[in-house]
Amino acid sequence: MPKRDFLTGAPFNLNGAARHWVALTRDSMTLKEKVAQLFVLISRGDDAEEQARIKQLRPGGITRFFGPDGAAERDRIAELQADADIPLLVSADLEGSRMSLPFGTQVPNPLALAAIDDLATTRDIARIMAEEARAIGVNWSFTPVIDINAAFRSPIVATRSFGSDVGTIERHALTQIAAFQDLGVAATVKHWPGEGYDDRDQHLVTTINPQTMPEWDASFGRLYRASIAAGVKCVMSAHIALPAYMQAQEPDLGVDAFCPASVNRRLNIDLLRGELGFDGLIVSDASEMAGLGAWMPLRDGKVQIIAGGCDMILFSRTPEDDMDAVLAAVRDGTISQARLDDAVTRILALKASLNLHRQAGPDARFALATPAAARLADAAIAAAPTLVKDTKNLFPISPESHRRVLICSGGIVSPLHGAPAPMVLPGLLADKGFDVTMYEPGTLVSPDKYDLMLYLFGEETLLTRGRIFLDWAKLGGDFGASMQRHWHDIPTALISFGYPYYLYDAPRVPTCINAYCTLDAMQEAVVALMTGSGKFTASNPIDPFCGLPDARF
Repeated sequence: MPKRDFLTGAPFNLNGAARHWVALTRDSMTLKEKVAQLFVLISRGDDAEEQARIKQLRPGGITRFFGPDGAAERDRIAELQADADIPLLVSADLEGSRMSLPFGTQVPNPLALAAIDDLATTRDIARIMAEEARAIGVNWSFTPVIDINAAFRSPIVATRSFGSDVGTIERHALTQIAAFQDLGVAATVKHWPGEGYDDRDQHLVTTINPQTMPEWDASFGRLYRASIAAGVKCVMSAHIALPAYMQAQEPDLGVDAFCPASVNRRLNIDLLRGELGFDGLIVSDASEMAGLGAWMPLRDGKVQIIAGGCDMILFSRTPEDDMDAVLAAVRDGTISQARLDDAVTRILALKASLNLHRQAGPDARFALATPAAARLADAAIAAAPTLVKDTKNLFPISPESHRRVLICSGGIVSPLHGAPAPMVLPGLLADKGFDVTMYEPGTLVSPDKYDLMLYLFGEETLLTRGRIFLDWAKLGGDFGASMQRHWHDIPTALISFGYPYYLYDAPRVPTCINAYCTLDAMQEAVVALMTGSGKFTASNPIDPFCGLPDARF
């Protein structure tokens, strides 16, 4: 196969001046400085010591975990860029919902956008995210997620993906890639080689894509080829195995067939670069995950990420030690000089393609949380709730028909945001004249006391849960209550502001709404629809019935 010129060709498309900067910068760096460029470090808070440490370490990039003050975050990133001899890639997971910028416009997540299934809406939301990212100095997003909702028990895919239909995922992902990159934010498709057919979480275990290669080619192969053809600049290589590809090359490979992509040269170089023709930057998924740590010691993993074909290492708890380990691996030949220079060249090429060699830092042309952005986001959120079923024609409700409401809920659950947070929906109903009671263990549930019972869930798919399910024992509070079902006597609805598969644990509940994300605006939209201010128009982007024939009734 002839060697391609990835500097002049897609996805970097560098002109002569940019190519000169890449070559001059690379060739002027020491070996230690080149190794530092391979790392993307976490940045959080406003500690001056952290800023000094980043300046000293000179990493290729940072991933910023944001506080609530947008102006302070903008200033922080500007200071970090001013301190950097080589401009930093500044990355974030622009996935929407609770992963929206805390000081920016609150926008829906991918599954909500798939339920709406309007590319103009997806383009608007992507544009808002990209403009606000540029406003504070973020130039790289670890999105779009092009995983497939195949295993409904997956705790890590559901609301982060554009659903279960490959065509839908492709349309919306390509729309997001174009919107991001047109505005100077590098897009990253993930999680290579494809998640969603394993019902486990790679934060906790090395997951496996069990597809045959023809199956993979028709699904993930199609999605990655389309993304590459669209000019996506980055791919995130994850702690996911693709044994069918490995065994096709070597049938008796044994356990190495299950080697995760993040440290797997065959998957990164032979398949992604060779067969699919990707010439952009490959970044590992977070290198501290158990999906890698369960496979090999983490420090060895840092070395093998680069040796295995990734160009950048995402995160390090001990960057000085990990940089030393990679440096030693270059010196002893575990990582060849050619592999190191190739990775560094792609890192610098990505920076040049984003014009960072000319202008890094926040872009004053863009603003945060504008009224126009809020109107677009609110309209999208209002269109997303999906009436999965309403077998007893419960809606619309009113204080006249269902005044006394009993709500059973565990609140908004997020491992990144501490203890569960209360929902605003109960207060919204009370403001409309409903008499709202929150269920507590021991509450006497009777049609003499309540006209409506609502089960509210607020758990989006987001790392380290292992499983998401309807925990009847936890909801009820004791052994007996866990087995009680009141919908034969009291009108009942189950409403999920996140995980869309609760019907697996409650297939006979008569009414179900999937609303996909926990934002206050989404709760407001659901209350409006339940009380008759508008109509449900969205469609199921996944199978909410989980293949159960009785769940539809």
